[in-house]
Amino acid sequence: MKEDHNASHLFKGAIILTFAGIISKVLSAGYRIPLQNITGDIGFYIYQQVYPIIGIAFMLSLYGFPAAISKFVSETKVPYTFRAFYMPVTVCLYGINAILYIGLTLNSQYIALWMGDEQLAPSIKMVAFLFLLIPITSLLRGLFQGKQNMAPTAISQVTEQVFRVSGIIVTAILIVHLRKDVYSIGVGAALASIIATSAACVLLVLLWFKYRPKALLTITPIPLTVYFKSIVVYGVFIGVNHMLLLLLQFSDSFTLLPNLMQFGYSDTEAKQWKGIFDRGQPLIQLGTVFGSSLALALIPSVTKKRYDKNPILFHAHIQSALKFSLYLSVGATVGLFLIFPSVNTLLFQNNLGIESLQILSFAIVFTSLGITIATILQGLGYIYITAVFIISGLVTKWLLNSMLVPHFSINGSAVSTVISVLIVLLLNGYKLKKVLDMKRLFNINWNSLGIAILYMSMFLLISNFIFVKWVELDSRIELLLYVMAVAIIGGVLYLFTLIRFRVFTNTELQALPFGELLIGLKKEE
Repeated sequence: MKEDHNASHLFKGAIILTFAGIISKVLSAGYRIPLQNITGDIGFYIYQQVYPIIGIAFMLSLYGFPAAISKFVSETKVPYTFRAFYMPVTVCLYGINAILYIGLTLNSQYIALWMGDEQLAPSIKMVAFLFLLIPITSLLRGLFQGKQNMAPTAISQVTEQVFRVSGIIVTAILIVHLRKDVYSIGVGAALASIIATSAACVLLVLLWFKYRPKALLTITPIPLTVYFKSIVVYGVFIGVNHMLLLLLQFSDSFTLLPNLMQFGYSDTEAKQWKGIFDRGQPLIQLGTVFGSSLALALIPSVTKKRYDKNPILFHAHIQSALKFSLYLSVGATVGLFLIFPSVNTLLFQNNLGIESLQILSFAIVFTSLGITIATILQGLGYIYITAVFIISGLVTKWLLNSMLVPHFSINGSAVSTVISVLIVLLLNGYKLKKVLDMKRLFNINWNSLGIAILYMSMFLLISNFIFVKWVELDSRIELLLYVMAVAIIGGVLYLFTLIRFRVFTNTELQALPFGELLIGLKKEE
C-alpha cells in the first residue's frame, strides 16, 4: 500500500514537472518571434549565436545536476548536514562550473572567432556568469526532488523563464529605441538570463528555509570522488539527454556562418541568412513539445521495476506513447509544412527562407519520436548510451553542415538537421527494440493515418488557394485570424478523422480530457 502511494506521489510529481516543462518551452519558443520582429534578422542571429550556451547552462541546472543529486540522495540516504551533504555537493558543482566559467571568460575572443564573428566576444563573456549561479539552483532542486517534492523545481523553472523572456524583450526594445549597437542584444540577453537565474535562486532559497529536511546526527563518510562521479558525471550525461535540438543549434553557431560565406554571401548577408534559418527553431520546438511531451504525460512513469513486474502491460504503454507521438507529430509536421508560407509572413513579416523552413519542419516527427524513445530508455536506466546517440547526432550535423551548406546555403543546413535527428531516432529505436525484445515498436493504422493526412491537406490547400487567389489579407491581424482559423480547423479535422477511424483504443482515449465524448466519435464496427 505504501509502495502504491509512493508510486502515485512520484507520478504526480512527474506530471507537475512535465507541464512546467511544457509551459517553459512554450515561453522559450514564443518570445523569439517578437525578438526577431523588434531586432530584425541580424539581431535574431546575434541572440541565436549565444543562446546555445545559455541553453546548456539552463539544461544542466534544471535537468542534469538536479536529477543526479536526487538519485544520489535517494540511493545513498546521505544525511542532510553541512559536512556530509551541502559542502561536498557544492564543491563538486562549483568545481565543474568554475572550470566552464573560466574557460568561457578567458577564451571568449577565440570562441567568437571560431563562430566567425569576433563581435560576439562580450556576449560570450557575459553568458559565462551563468555557470557561477547554477550550482545553487541545481543543489536545491536536486534536494527537493530527492524528497519527491517537485513543486519547487516546477515553480522556479517557470519563474526563471518568465524573468528571462521579459528581460530579453525589454532589452531588445530599449536597444532599438535608444539606437544602441545591435550586438548589445547578446549582452542584454545574457544579463536577462543572469537576473532570471538569480530570481530562481532567491525563490529556491526561500522555499528551502520553509521545507528544508532535518539533518541527521550520524554522518556516513563518503569520498569526494563518489560525489563527483555520481553528481557531475551522471549529471552531465542526464543534461545531454535533454539537449538534442540545443546541440544542433550549437553546431549551427560554429559552422553555419563560415559555410554561408563560402557559399558566396558577404559577412552581413551570411548573418542575415543565419537569422532567417533560425526562424524555424521556435516552431520546431513547439511542434516537438506537442509531439513528445503530451505523449509521455499520458503514460505512467517508466522504470525498470515496472517493466520487470508486468512486461506485457509495459509494452502496451510504450506502444501507446509512440502511437500518440507519431500521430501528433505527423499532423504538426504536415500542417506546418502546408501553412508555413502564411506563418512565416505572419510571424516574421516576410517569406524569406521558406524552402529551408519547410524542410526543417520534417525534423518535428523524427525529434518527437526520438525524444519519446530516449525518455523511455532513460527510465529503464540507459542514460549513457542515449547521450552517446545525441552526441552522434551532433557530430553528424557538424559534418553535414560543412558538406552541404557551401553548396546549398541554408537549405543544406535544414537537410543536415533532418538527417541528424533521423539518425538519433534510428539509434534509439534500435536500442529500445533490442532491450524490450519487441517484434515491433509501432502499432500504427497507416491507412487511417493516410486518410487523416489527406483530409487535412485538402482542407489546407483549398483554404490557401481561396485566400491567396480571391481574398486579400491586408494586415497582420487579418493574417493572424486566417492562420489561427485554418490551423485549428485543420488540426481538429485531422484528430477527428483519426478518432473516427478507430486508431486509438478506448483506454487511450479515456486518458485524454473529455475521453468519453471522444469515444463516442468513433465509427462503429
